[in-house]
Amino acid sequence: MDNLPVGPMHRRVVIAVGLGLFFEVYEIFLSSTISTALKTQYGLGGTTLQLLMASSFVGMFFGAAIFGRMADRIGRRRAFLVNLVWFSVWSLVGALAPNPAILVAARFMAGVGIGAEYPVADSYLSDVLPKAHRGRLAAWAYTCSFLAVPALGFASLGLTGRSVFGVEGWRLLLVIGAAGALLVMQMRRALPESPRWLARVGRLEEAQAALRRFEGADIHEVADIGVRPVSAPAKPTNPFARLSQRPYRGRLAMLAVFHLFQPFGYYGFGTLAGLVLVSRGYDVTSSLLFTALSFLGYPIGSALSIPLLKLFERKYLVVASVAAMALCGIVFAVVSYPALIVLFGFLTTAASNVFSNFYHVYQAEIFPSDVRATAVGWTYSVSRLSSAVLPFVLIPVLDMYGATVMFGVVLVALTLVIAVVLPLGPKTTGRSLDEINPV
Repeated sequence: MDNLPVGPMHRRVVIAVGLGLFFEVYEIFLSSTISTALKTQYGLGGTTLQLLMASSFVGMFFGAAIFGRMADRIGRRRAFLVNLVWFSVWSLVGALAPNPAILVAARFMAGVGIGAEYPVADSYLSDVLPKAHRGRLAAWAYTCSFLAVPALGFASLGLTGRSVFGVEGWRLLLVIGAAGALLVMQMRRALPESPRWLARVGRLEEAQAALRRFEGADIHEVADIGVRPVSAPAKPTNPFARLSQRPYRGRLAMLAVFHLFQPFGYYGFGTLAGLVLVSRGYDVTSSLLFTALSFLGYPIGSALSIPLLKLFERKYLVVASVAAMALCGIVFAVVSYPALIVLFGFLTTAASNVFSNFYHVYQAEIFPSDVRATAVGWTYSVSRLSSAVLPFVLIPVLDMYGATVMFGVVLVALTLVIAVVLPLGPKTTGRSLDEINPV
């Protein structure tokens, strides 16, 4: 798999995974839109508003941890299909919710399904993409996903505060997410299972068949480029024992701390930008317009990461992008001219997605394939729990002390991210998965 040339199947994987991630990102940033709409239209506030913003992230915490392990047990492809169906059903329930309590519960359950999307996607992409192109192709999938942010921003601008055939706009946004997830599920049914995973569980004939689909040639031609047989383990891997070995226990701890604090920068801006602007006196229409324009930085920043992933060491790229995100976020908090608000909002979101692409590629590379989805799911779930806590930490700070102090809290959190990655993160760029994970 490491040495295969990039072929049609690799491109199909990138598109299908990218579109699935599109709806993960859509779901995450929908929290801000729904919360802003319900606060301004219906006066929803206090604990109810915080619970609404936190509910899907709490669900994602459980989904990332449970489905990540499930993907190592039942396979990446099957986990992909299960989580999309789950998400779609509960998004429809949320769209029909008659009161805030049902909406909070439905958002939690939808989060369980969509929370698995990134851990499974990161693991699958790391499994099947050739080492020389792994970062670049994975970044294309992530770039596809982040088109969801400006798409949602402008859809929210058009639908929030309005009704279509008597249906409130925020409900239609939930329906769009549910329908799109079902379409992606149909695309993913045609993808092959990860050959690495199949070989690890002893299904060697299926692994060879899947490998042929990626290579697009006769299996003997595959053998000529250095594919070596993999012996299946005698029994299923015990993830606790495997991840307690060196160097994985250190990497696991590093990523857990990383994911505890990185959401303060990434989601702290993305989910609270509208409320920040409302708190500074802008009406909801102006706030949604400013954030929609700022959100154009998400796909553009993601695209900018593609050449960088091939040129520079990923560990250092993660650190540099965190610093850029912190700096731009602080400036966004203090400028007052509309043009500067949009500019630094754009730069913050661009830096955020350069950062996001770097760490999603990076975190899947630093664990072996038999526990890759488990490790990524466990550590990534910490970010979802942290994101769920964010409204209870940042909204009170915003209300009591203003945007500048709130972004000061974000700055401290991002400094801690740099403090763990710089000394503890291994180097991965240009190395095969076996070199990175020798044990």
